[in-house]
Amino acid sequence: MMKELLSQTNPFGQVNPPPGVAQYGGLEGLSNFINNILKVLIVGAGIFAVFNLVFAGYGFLSAGDDPKKVAGAWAKIWQSLMGLAFAAGAFVLAAIFGQLLFDDPNALLQIRVFGPE
Repeated sequence: MMKELLSQTNPFGQVNPPPGVAQYGGLEGLSNFINNILKVLIVGAGIFAVFNLVFAGYGFLSAGDDPKKVAGAWAKIWQSLMGLAFAAGAFVLAAIFGQLLFDDPNALLQIRVFGPE
């Protein structure tokens, strides 16, 4: 029985991907997957920065006359704004370097994985 099972070319039979995963097949699918992950990370960073700004503003409003709390809230607000600036600046720099190196501003923003032809 085991010898017959091992002699088959594919002991697991035909496995079809689910409908939502079929677009990620092959090397072209790998580049789509990486692009989607990067988009989710950037959107997540933006959402985190917005919540961080809201909480820092609340901390600033509730600080009262305590200079340490006010300074901490200002530091948190400043760090959130700097994080947003770096996230936006990363896109600008990627477009500039993509244009300079590949004559396509989307070359580094839309990752493409090329395999054997």
